[in-house]
Amino acid sequence: MITIRPATENDLPDLCRCFPAHAQTLQEAVAARTCFVGFCEGEMAGFAVFDYSFYRQGFVSLLFVRPAHRRKGVAGALMSFVEQNCTTAKLFTSTNLSNLPMQSLLAGRGYLLAGVIHYLDEGDPELVYVKMLNDKST
Repeated sequence: MITIRPATENDLPDLCRCFPAHAQTLQEAVAARTCFVGFCEGEMAGFAVFDYSFYRQGFVSLLFVRPAHRRKGVAGALMSFVEQNCTTAKLFTSTNLSNLPMQSLLAGRGYLLAGVIHYLDEGDPELVYVKMLNDKST
């Protein structure tokens, strides 16, 4: 069973241990209450950072699942949680051209390619996606 909830200060040690490359971002997101953690079988399996910093639209700036928990529905559960809690009519996210698993996840959830940003990661363009959410205020 996968459960999702807002991350708290008490989660920071586990978050930073499980996802050390994102420690600074996670500390900031937890403080801002924009980090959500996913648990699979009682173990921290992944997280999403979600806010309204992208043109005041819902935006998933970071989604990560630990390798041992991939292909078990954790990323889908995190995205579902964000989609259900987003208060704007559109939800945006992005991923690198090289990240085929994320592109597949987004396609399966009804996201549409909205644009491409070059030169963030040299030789690996950033693909921007959007999902139109029903019954949301704009």
